[in-house]
Amino acid sequence: MEGLYQQTNKQVHEVQSYMGRLETSDKESVHLVENEIQARIDNIFSNLERLEILSSKEPPNKRQSAKLRVDQLKYDVQHLQTALRNFQHRRYLREQQERQREELLARTFTTNGTHKKILDVANMLGLSNTVMRLIEKRAFQDKFLMLGGMAVTCLIMFLVVQYLT
Repeated sequence: MEGLYQQTNKQVHEVQSYMGRLETSDKESVHLVENEIQARIDNIFSNLERLEILSSKEPPNKRQSAKLRVDQLKYDVQHLQTALRNFQHRRYLREQQERQREELLARTFTTNGTHKKILDVANMLGLSNTVMRLIEKRAFQDKFLMLGGMAVTCLIMFLVVQYLT
């Protein structure tokens, strides 16, 4: 039992060092390191099952301390498993955010599509292309008429203020 315990404890420390390497690995090799860590954790769990069986077969005076040592290893491995899951979850969220960012950057935004909507509504109402062109030309002319009217109004207000005060 002691040899298996030492071997399992050594594997736990190796997984801890792999977890440190996981943080510094690049995007291409991160999956390989994750798979290696998961395989080692699975191997440790199988060793822990054997250790539990062996600890129950220990003499009564050593049984309690053997169970405590196995439980401590199990606790450490569960924390490593949780740390691996947290890392994978953070990596997944980061990749998802990068994908969403790329989608937003690739999307073409239009400034107010009301002109197109108006043309679509006019087509549905059955207005001909000639009538729609006349409406667009009139809207263009109305814009200049409005700007000219605003300028004349401002000039009149300026003259009224200038000469009546």
